[in-house]
Parts: sequence; C-alpha cells; structure tokens
Amino acid sequence: MIATRSNDEVTHALADGWAVVALESTIFSNLGLPTPDNLVAYERCTAAIRAVGAVPALTCVLDGVPRAGIDEGDLERVLLGDTKVAAKDLPVAIGKRFGVGVTTVSASMAIAASVGIKVFATGGIGGVHRGSELTGDISSDLTALATYPVACVSAGAKAFLDLARTLEYLETLGVPVIGVGTDRFPAFYTRDSGLPVPHTVEGPEQAAEILAALPSIGHSGGVLFAVPIPEAAELDAERLDAALQQALDDADGADLTGPEVTPFVLGRIFEATDGQSIPANLALAENNAAVAARIAVSLATR
Repeated sequence: MIATRSNDEVTHALADGWAVVALESTIFSNLGLPTPDNLVAYERCTAAIRAVGAVPALTCVLDGVPRAGIDEGDLERVLLGDTKVAAKDLPVAIGKRFGVGVTTVSASMAIAASVGIKVFATGGIGGVHRGSELTGDISSDLTALATYPVACVSAGAKAFLDLARTLEYLETLGVPVIGVGTDRFPAFYTRDSGLPVPHTVEGPEQAAEILAALPSIGHSGGVLFAVPIPEAAELDAERLDAALQQALDDADGADLTGPEVTPFVLGRIFEATDGQSIPANLALAENNAAVAARIAVSLATR
C-alpha cells in the first residue's frame, strides 16, 4: 500500500464518510495548461466539487511523499511542476524524493485508492495510440482503470488516440465503460466520437448504485464514466479532425513517440483552433469535476 499523506480536510472527510473527489495534478501544472489557465482550471474544478458538497483532493508527489489533498501553501509548487509521474514512476518519485511530481491518471488513481477515495475526475484519459500495432504505444491509464477500485469521470479519451481500439482494450481488461447522459463515447473536445458506449446512466444516483454493486460481483478494478463536453464549449469536429491529422503527421515526421506526442499535438490543436482548445479544456474539466462530485455525494449518502 502506498504511504500517502492527506491534508486535514481530506483526512477528516474520509474518516467521517463524506464525499471526496480525487483530481490529477498534471492538468493544473504547466505540463497541462499554460499560466494562468492552469490556476483557473484548478479554481473552477475545486469550486465545482465544493458546490455540490464534496471535498476535492488534489493528488501529487511533494518531497517524495504521495499526497491526496494539499495545503494551499503548496499549490504554487504544483502549478509550476514540470516532472510528470505515472503509476509506474511512483516508487522512483518516492525513493529519489522528487520535490514535485505532477500525477497522471494512473498515478492519481493509485494514490486515490491508497486512501480509500472512490471517485476521480480528470479531463480525458490516455489510451491506445494510432499505429500501436507497430509501436505498442498503449497508455498505462487503461491498466490503472482495470487495477484500482476507483471510478474515473472523464470526457472520454484524448481525441488523437485510436478510440475504437481504446474501447476494445478496455473491454479486454474488463473495465465497464458507461456514458453519463449519452449513448456515445465522447472524444474530449467533441461530444460524439461516432462510437457507442456499452451502457448509459442518466444521473449520479444510478452511477452510485453501479459502484456500490462492484464488490458483490468480485470486480476489483474501476469504472470509466464518459461525460460529453458541454455543448456550448464543443469544438468544430471537421476543423479539429484536420488539425489532428496534420499534427499527427508532423509528430511522425519528428519521430515523436510515447509521452512526447501528447503535448506536441495539443500545442498544434491550440494553434489550429486559434486558442479555443483552452476554453474547451477548462469547460470539460469543470463539468467532469461537477459530475464526479455528484456521483461521490450519491455514493456517500446512499
């Protein structure tokens, strides 16, 4: 079990059975969003969680210690963090006493599970990369979803991935994929990837009932709740597809692989959309946080 430290608020909330929502820290660092948008994202997400009566728990590594909930005095360190930590990197971050490690989906879920947090909100998960049949490039986010008993609320998977293979891989791993108010798998910046989801719930109460049923059938992993980006913030699909294809072609030409691809492609999308990708990112992250909080509250009060 990971030796995780929480701030007083999260510690008391967990002890008293209150709703807590874990958050990754990569999106709130400069590796996820530029200053000052990263701070805006943090403020909007945490406010959305508190607005429905839940407690936010930002995950990260500080001075070699995994954290689920930080003190306000440590926030600036996280915002400026430039070392990304996935689940596989946690022992290194602990053993080498990283000053600041910002967590990806997989590390955030591992940390959340270590303290008993049941619900986690992110922007979009990683998945199977295009061309993975040659490169083997598959995000550890998918393995984390199959490993840790935490519900992940996201706007589907990042749009530049092979979404059909991502869903197939989740099926192989036995991870339930459930649309919240939709029967289509969202593609981060757009509401419909063109792919169906196996199951749908209409609200947080149904989602909480599903989570409560997991132990009874011996399911030891997590669940992916797919939430479409708010309609008003959705980007134009045709323009986005063209930008994505050009960015992926350029990434191939530059021999970029693995974690190098994501920031490169997101930067190109920002340029191609005249900066509209950032308001879209803020809107979907805030919406996911609000949905996750409602699920956490329903689960805590059922």
